[in-house]
Amino acid sequence: MHLSPDMVVYWQFGVIKINATIAFTWALMLLLTVGSMLITRNLSTDSKRSRWQNVLEIIVTGIEQQITEVGLHNAQKYLGFLGTLFLFLIAANICTIIPGYEPPTASLSTTAALALTVFIAVPMYGISEQGIGNYLKSYMDPTFIMLPFNIISEVSRTLALAVRLFGNMMSGSMIIAILLTITPLIFPIIMTALGLLTGLVQAYIFTILAAVYIAAATRSQTPKTQSGLPATED
Repeated sequence: MHLSPDMVVYWQFGVIKINATIAFTWALMLLLTVGSMLITRNLSTDSKRSRWQNVLEIIVTGIEQQITEVGLHNAQKYLGFLGTLFLFLIAANICTIIPGYEPPTASLSTTAALALTVFIAVPMYGISEQGIGNYLKSYMDPTFIMLPFNIISEVSRTLALAVRLFGNMMSGSMIIAILLTITPLIFPIIMTALGLLTGLVQAYIFTILAAVYIAAATRSQTPKTQSGLPATED
């Protein structure tokens, strides 16, 4: 039993090594890339669509709807980033039902890298929507005294994103491994099903939190009246 897929090393030359985290991350990226190319190579707009195109349209439409419900009105603008993030997490967590598979999301390096992409994407979308001046002013809202606290909040929520996903996936893998040594038939099957459900929920939570952070960063500064309430149009 190992705590992380980082400990499973398949090949090493000096300080350069390929562990289970890197190997299965590359395998998932290859699977998603080839799968999307095969599904989208013959797209059809009439009623004679392939089964895989229907499945893909359901997934894309569902992601767009979730992005809109979070508060991001132009869902197409954020679909590439949030959709890719969600599909990678779903694929990484669903494949845990395959014997011998080591989920990359059980490694803190993977979850930290995913959280770092969110940390970078939030100000990028915020600046593109509000402009750099208005975006930087949001760190001093409601007063400039809040500047260090808002910066700490940005960093701490990034750490929380990484640790939450890592903790849930790592603990699930460990529990299944322990039960497999105690009761090798019944409990591992039940825990695998629960672990699969937990992985799906964690992928959804991670993506929704990323969308919420982007929505907060891209929210335009609404003019306020002297009473502190948002101004309304006549």
